[in-house]
Amino acid sequence: MNMLDFVAAMADYIGESRTAALFGLATGLTFGVAAQRSRFCLRAATVEFARGRMGPSVSVWLLTFSTALFWVQAAGLAGFLNTGETRFLAQTGSWSGAALGGLIFGVGMILARGCSGRLLVLGATGNLRSIVSGLIFAVVAQMSLRGWLAPLRDKLAGLSITGGGRNLDLIAWSGLPQWSGLALGILLAALAIYEAWRNQLGARRLIFGSGVGFSVAMGYVLTYRLSQVSFDPVTITSATFTGPSANTLMFFLTPDPVLNFDIGLVPGVFLGAFLASVVSREFAFKGFEGEANMRRAMAGAAMMGFGGMLAGGCAIGNGLTGGSVFAGTAWIALTAMWVGAMATDFLIDQRPRRLGAIPG
Repeated sequence: MNMLDFVAAMADYIGESRTAALFGLATGLTFGVAAQRSRFCLRAATVEFARGRMGPSVSVWLLTFSTALFWVQAAGLAGFLNTGETRFLAQTGSWSGAALGGLIFGVGMILARGCSGRLLVLGATGNLRSIVSGLIFAVVAQMSLRGWLAPLRDKLAGLSITGGGRNLDLIAWSGLPQWSGLALGILLAALAIYEAWRNQLGARRLIFGSGVGFSVAMGYVLTYRLSQVSFDPVTITSATFTGPSANTLMFFLTPDPVLNFDIGLVPGVFLGAFLASVVSREFAFKGFEGEANMRRAMAGAAMMGFGGMLAGGCAIGNGLTGGSVFAGTAWIALTAMWVGAMATDFLIDQRPRRLGAIPG
């Protein structure tokens, strides 16, 4: 029995919605374990880079990004995935939303001391600050999707959109051959391995870091295969946390919840990170470190909720899932997140150090 037959049999036996949720759970478990053990974090990488270092966090992020490119593009070339049908490419994107939302998300990421995906992973290890921030992120994301903030999001996103009813495929737009995406992934992976060697990172952390990238391809392939046998339309997607966090929140608050990939993904990440922290004996309850840090984290979480929804995805959704299929707005959003995060670190976190270094 090949994979397509297995997915069809599974969908017939337990139903398409339950199958989608199980696929989300499997993707989330893989992501959660790998992210917790590798300490993958875009916020930490941007801080290192802003302070003139290509340190361990940059190395892990670069490896994760490159392996996501590699596995997703390899799956496309091998026929396991049609990248053009993925959520990030098959629908209209917003240039203005990507740029503005990315900047807002990047600022919030520094204030909250972690992106939305990192908050979910840390919350599973007992970090109460991350749990509170994650809940605020999910509430604001839902408000930005269908609540009071939705009109503002729609107005900002509508300032500049992609043409033709689709997002821009950077590979097709550039005229490069399809295998160029795979080649870029290999080149970036080589750079990441060199930087990891220079920073003396152990093989275990590198393996788990590449596992985060693999989970992105895993989610894409599973949802694509399900779409081929499903009677109802199935969104071809993978790891992202802005929309799924909002959807998971409403799943537990509405009387008639609907199962889908998103509903399995978020609990899967939480469970995977929790199990990994318990096995590694890293689970420990932690709270806020003072009132000022609490206000800062809550403000950052709210900014990420709105910014992520405006940008069409979070640091994972745009940075890995959208970036790996070369969606134009995803690369703009990722760049804006780096810019917003580094500027915030320079202006807020590095400023006291600079002032302290000035003779009185």
